[in-house]
Amino acid sequence: MQTPNKFFDEMSKLMTNAVGVAQGAKTEAETAVKGWMDRWLADRDFVTREEFDAVKAMAAKAREENEALKARLDALEAKPAKAAKPKA
Repeated sequence: MQTPNKFFDEMSKLMTNAVGVAQGAKTEAETAVKGWMDRWLADRDFVTREEFDAVKAMAAKAREENEALKARLDALEAKPAKAAKPKA
C-alpha cells in the first residue's frame, strides 16, 4: 500500500520541480528580451514620453501666442490709417 503513495509523492515532487524550472526559464527569457528591446530602442533616436509632452506643451503655447499676435495685427490693420495722412 505504501508503494503507490510513494510513487505519487515522487511524481508530485518531479512536477513541482519541473514547474519551478519552467518559471525560471520564463523569467530569464523575459529579462533577455527586455534587455534586447532596451538596447534596440536606445540605438534609435526615439524620444521619451516626458520629452514629447514638454515639446507638445511648448507647441501649444507657441500656437496660442501666434493666434493672439494675429488677432492683434488684424485689429491694427482694421483701424483707419489716420497717421498715414499728411497734415496740411
